[in-house]
Amino acid sequence: MKNQYFGDVNDFRKYGLLRAISNAVQFQMSVAWMLTPDDGSTDGKFTAYLDAPVAWRSHDPELFDGIKALMNSGAPRSVALIESTDLLPGTTYHSTVTPDPASERDSWFQNLRDTLTGADFVFFDPDNGIEIQSRPYGRRKSSKFVFWRELETIWSTGSSLLIYQHFIREKREKFVGRMLASLRERTRGSFVEAFSTSHVVFLMALQSRHQNLHASIVGTVRRRWGDQIVHWSLADAQQVAVADT
Repeated sequence: MKNQYFGDVNDFRKYGLLRAISNAVQFQMSVAWMLTPDDGSTDGKFTAYLDAPVAWRSHDPELFDGIKALMNSGAPRSVALIESTDLLPGTTYHSTVTPDPASERDSWFQNLRDTLTGADFVFFDPDNGIEIQSRPYGRRKSSKFVFWRELETIWSTGSSLLIYQHFIREKREKFVGRMLASLRERTRGSFVEAFSTSHVVFLMALQSRHQNLHASIVGTVRRRWGDQIVHWSLADAQQVAVADT
């Protein structure tokens, strides 16, 4: 996550998904922003939705009005803005910038783990998603990724997980199926599903004690967001992928 993305339409959907999940199940939620420095690019420029309330406000009126007020406040765009509100009620945050060097990353993660103690549900918000081979742990720009070892550690503490993941140049059905299968393998005993928007998939792993809540989560997301946030089950993704081969 970069502060320059705050308040754009993709950010709006992301907060909408978190609010729908929280509303459905009343989790004690924590957010690991995995902040990296702004890069001076035009990423995060898609804010025209705020001038189209007829099309967007009905999904989550409180969120829409809140984000619009924050964006019009004159304050620099930053996740600190939403942290200062009740738009994600009862949520705790880890807002330290994510480092690249391995020793600094180790310390950063230990602090993150301490911050997340007791959370039912943890959202990881890296720039790009889960680790890739070309950006190994400790290397330059590895801060853009969350690593499996980190997800596995937080899972072992008893928290359910949601992970931000950019789509890549792979057929989406196959990609979602592959990522959910990997997530299930890495999170023993989990129930995995996903939600996607136009450029991003959110991978979810539910602990056994939370698995009876998945229908409420899916129903709330669908009711609020319709085709703006699409639900994927592992079975559906695998079935489509098999049919395409």
